[in-house]
This record gives sequence, C-alpha cells and structure tokens, in this order.
Amino acid sequence: MKRIQILLILAAVLGSVSCVFGQMRTPRHLTQKTTVSGGIKRTYYVFKPAGVSKSKKLPVVMVFHGGGGTALRMERWLKFTDLARREKFIAVYPDGIGNNWNDGRDTQVNRAHKDKIDDLSFVSKLLDEVTLDYPVDKDRIYATGPSNGGIFSHFIAAQMADRIAAIAPVIGGIADPFHKRFEPSDPVSVFIIQGTEDKLVPYKGGEIGRNRGRVISTDETIRIWTNHNKTDSKAVEGNLADSDKNDGCRVETFTWRNGKNGTEVVLYKLIGGGHTWPGGSQYAPRFIVGRVCRDFDATEAVWQFFKDHPKNRDSRSST
Repeated sequence: MKRIQILLILAAVLGSVSCVFGQMRTPRHLTQKTTVSGGIKRTYYVFKPAGVSKSKKLPVVMVFHGGGGTALRMERWLKFTDLARREKFIAVYPDGIGNNWNDGRDTQVNRAHKDKIDDLSFVSKLLDEVTLDYPVDKDRIYATGPSNGGIFSHFIAAQMADRIAAIAPVIGGIADPFHKRFEPSDPVSVFIIQGTEDKLVPYKGGEIGRNRGRVISTDETIRIWTNHNKTDSKAVEGNLADSDKNDGCRVETFTWRNGKNGTEVVLYKLIGGGHTWPGGSQYAPRFIVGRVCRDFDATEAVWQFFKDHPKNRDSRSST
C-alpha cells in the first residue's frame, strides 16, 4: 500500500511540478500573445525591459515550463523576469499543449506526446513573431527550463541549431529514442545542471516516473554534445564553494572548451541534488523530489552562461 501511495505522489509531482502556485492571471508586466500552429491556438507571454534604446538589439531567453506546469507559473517560480528587467533581455514564456512538451520521448501519458504535437513548429513560429515584433539579436537566442522543459531544450536545440545560440537544460536530459536521430546543423553551447540523486529524471538515465518515457544518461548526453561541437576531449574540472553546509549538496563543475564557433559544454554535477531548481523552492517533499541545492542560484547562473555564449562567439569576440 505504501508503494502505491508513493507512486501516486510521484505521478502527481511529475504531472505538475508547479501546481503549488495555483491559477494565475496575466501580470501587467507581461504581454500575452496567441498564434496558430498546426491548426491549434497556442499561447505565449513576453517580457520586454523598459529603458532600452529602440536601436538596441536584445537577447531572447525562452523559458519552457516543466511537465504539468504553465508559462505563468514558471515565470513566477524561476524569476527570469526580474533578471531580464535588470540585464535587459527579452524573456519569453510559452505554454505547452496539455501542460507538456513533445520532447522526443516515447510515451502516451500526455496529449503532447500521444497526439504528436508539433511543438518544434510552434517554437519556430513564436521566434518569427517575436523577431518581427521586438528588437531581437538573432545571435543571442537561448532556451532553458526544468524537467520536461529541459528535455525539450535539448530537443529544439538539436533541430533548430541554426537559430539557437545556447541552451541550459536543468534536471532534464536528451530523450530516448530521439538521441538516435540527433543531427544538429550547427554547434550549440550547452549548460547542463543535473542532480545525482534525481529520482524522477535519473542522472544515469532510464525511465522517467512510470510510463513517461526515457532519457539517456547525463554522461552520454555530454558525450553527444561535445562530439558534435568538437570541443576539447578533456574537461576543465572545478568545484563551487559549498556555501550552504546544510543543504546536503555540493557542486562539481566540468567545462569542455574550444568547440566550433567558440561553443562550450558545461556540466554542474549536483552531488546529492534532487529533481529541483538550485536556489529555488522545496516544492515537494524531499523523499519524492530530493534536495534543493543552495550553493548557487540556477537562474543567475543560466543567464551568465547565456550572456557569455552568443552564436558565432569566436567571430564576435574578435570584433
């Protein structure tokens, strides 16, 4: 009976990592946009910082919610808007169909996968519209998100590599079986944040929850991206300061440098970290999602990585 109860809780968490925030109205600082993709009405939200010259081109950060989440809940939880206001970039928060993204997994649990929703076309159209409506730096288009949003970040980077400069998947690896057709057209910088004690999206790969598809291991994900980007074969290793001695987590860092067009692949390996956003909330009990790493703020770290990794980084740095 206890095992059944745990499985039910796991299903609830996997179905909605952000349900704690409840229903929300569109805040004034966001602009709600709608478009039609694949015959389906789609929604996304845009934040554009004030006080920017009309002639200045701005980076775009797409933030993809986790499974069961929504754009507005992610906007509130991850606080990219606060950072966008300060750092002057455009933040975009899309909504998945049925609160999920079709990220390359083989599963029939949610509508996005079952109906084979073409989220790739949606993202492409979204970027077309945002680029038309706002002053976008086309060499600084980025994607991030937790869990399903992280898996989806890998998915779109591999298939839209000509448009995406860098991605930062958090607690989400490359989907199985999608990895078998992984053929990006361009190099893409990648910043992976993954906990070793993530029971929902395992560090070593495997099944996600119950019948929610599979991901390959973090190490294999790194190998695929470093091979594609043609980075150095050996990583530069380090550690973040263990600033919170009570969080049960420490961070080992690995950086594969000198990839094509200045790309890099970076791993923050959270020793003891769970299925959580570092620096974020303990949104579910530890025995379900594991520990939150408090040694750094993932939102700040993701933006710093993006800021340092435009597309064609080598040519831009030499001008």
